[in-house]
Amino acid sequence: MLAYVAHFRDRARAVVQREGYTRILPRALSRALFDVLLDGGAGRRRMVLSTILTGSFYTPLARGVRGMPYLNVGHTGLHRRNHGPWLERIGVRPVYFVHDLIPITHPQFCRDGEEDKHHQRVETLLRHGAGIIANSADTLAILVRFAEAQGLAMPAHTVVAPLGVESVWLDPPRNAAERLHMDDDGRPFFLTLGTIEGRKNHILLLKVWRDLAAALGSKCPRLVIVGQRGWQCGEATALLDNSPVLRAHVTELANCGDDALVSLMAGARALLFPSFAEGYGLPLVEALAVGTPVIASGLPVFREIAGDIVTTLDPHDMPAWYAAVRDFAEAGSCARAAQMDRIAAAKFHPPGWAAHFERVDHFLEEFRDD
Repeated sequence: MLAYVAHFRDRARAVVQREGYTRILPRALSRALFDVLLDGGAGRRRMVLSTILTGSFYTPLARGVRGMPYLNVGHTGLHRRNHGPWLERIGVRPVYFVHDLIPITHPQFCRDGEEDKHHQRVETLLRHGAGIIANSADTLAILVRFAEAQGLAMPAHTVVAPLGVESVWLDPPRNAAERLHMDDDGRPFFLTLGTIEGRKNHILLLKVWRDLAAALGSKCPRLVIVGQRGWQCGEATALLDNSPVLRAHVTELANCGDDALVSLMAGARALLFPSFAEGYGLPLVEALAVGTPVIASGLPVFREIAGDIVTTLDPHDMPAWYAAVRDFAEAGSCARAAQMDRIAAAKFHPPGWAAHFERVDHFLEEFRDD
């Protein structure tokens, strides 16, 4: 999470975890690492990172850090046996950012071995953590239930700090809807955003589009998929690669810059978000930030973010998704207009990184008062 690097760049020291060792870098070396992560081009980044990481082998154990907060915002190294002993030896106070417990709650959507590995991570942060930052109240509630089931105590300090959106979403460019970065044939289109994997349920959308194409022919709306191909996507990618029916109506974009993505989001009839599980839901926030309706799974975290604003459906109910998409595609859709009215009435204000770090900084102050 580069936002954390940018925010804490001038007052933090980098922690390097590599294979079987962990080192806290001196301030000068930390600054060099932070700078290249934030500003370096790909070639320079590789060269400098190699130098820094090699140099970290010879960095002595840090002194004067006992009692200081140690922020781990990526679950990094928590499954390794040496993590707990390192914390005890160094004496820092660990604060962990918890993104989700999906490998534990939904192991069917994860790689083999990931459930056990994440179980170890979460047990480690519960046993050693002085504080927890959660991306949503839903994630925190799931963590509490896990702790109770394992007979473990929650850390004394917890805070919910929703992820911030980038500034382009807070102040989108004018006429974003007209500046589409793809071939545009004038048909209405829908957008889905995220890595193509089983948990994201792209297969449901592709089957919906297959039926829409059969029913509507050349009047079928378009589906734009933004995201790289990932885990458990064989059935979805087989349809994308081999279906001539879908090829005429589905556009797959592995990469998309921020300005292009804002344009796509602002021009879409709706964001489609049929996931089976999420720890947060940044695309939903981004859609509402530019006033685009959302059709999403009825997940608790989506209700936490958007209340009753968005249209929610069972992610297994393909006929319901077919009906909703077909309705929203119509120029005179009453359901879409009603959601647009709810968005306007709610005056939805997406959380920015400034708001996120205001919560985090206040939370870290609690440690100084302990």
